[in-house]
Amino acid sequence: MEPKVTDSHCHLDFPQLIDELPDLLTRAADAGVHRMVTICTKLRNAPTVQALSEAHAPIFWAAGTHPMSAAEEPMASVEALEDLARHPKMVGIGETGLDYHYTADSKGVQQESLRIHIEAARRTGLPLIIHARDADDDMARILTDEHAAGAYSCVMHCFSSGPALAEAALDLGFYLSMSGIAAFPKSQGVRDIFAATPLDRVLVETDSPYLAPPPHRGKRNEPSFVNLTTRKGAEVFGLDYAAFAAATEANFERLFTKTR
Repeated sequence: MEPKVTDSHCHLDFPQLIDELPDLLTRAADAGVHRMVTICTKLRNAPTVQALSEAHAPIFWAAGTHPMSAAEEPMASVEALEDLARHPKMVGIGETGLDYHYTADSKGVQQESLRIHIEAARRTGLPLIIHARDADDDMARILTDEHAAGAYSCVMHCFSSGPALAEAALDLGFYLSMSGIAAFPKSQGVRDIFAATPLDRVLVETDSPYLAPPPHRGKRNEPSFVNLTTRKGAEVFGLDYAAFAAATEANFERLFTKTR
């Protein structure tokens, strides 16, 4: 049997995946992927994502407003996020964050939304799930300032930012999540950041349907492929697959306490 591993971030409600869900879950189980967190990126879709978790034992869920949608969606409220967090399989707040790559014109709205999600993470005790792209300085500043105002837990999902943001996040006690990007041939800088990260602060994910690792790069990603990223992570840390998988499992359960 394959060692157990968790896909800590995927989007099972997206059209590329939901129509094949039974087969995807079978392939995931065959690959040792026994648990996954599907992420709701627009709060109006929360009922659909919640229903997926209720219908399938391996699926947990999180909810928030993705930063690229922050200007188009109604502003989230702390109270609405708290209400969602009462569901027994709702395990995280987000994804939220900052994305200045395509949507820098909405940076003010993104920052307001991020701070609301941080407060919800504080109040619920659930981990914050952060998306960061081309916004390292503002992200480090806001996360640090907000943590000083009141502690919260956090994972930097699909981490592919620079070493300064990695250091800032780790200094706050946060986690970095390794996606298929870390397995891309030209991603040595990302691998170097993970190699310098304490082993007890690393998670693995697919971000499916995006960012499939080799040999599936350029194709639709799915939760079963998280074992390929886990194998790359084992290589980065100089461990065998089972040891690295066990470490990421322990880390996931330490952060996402409602999944235990």
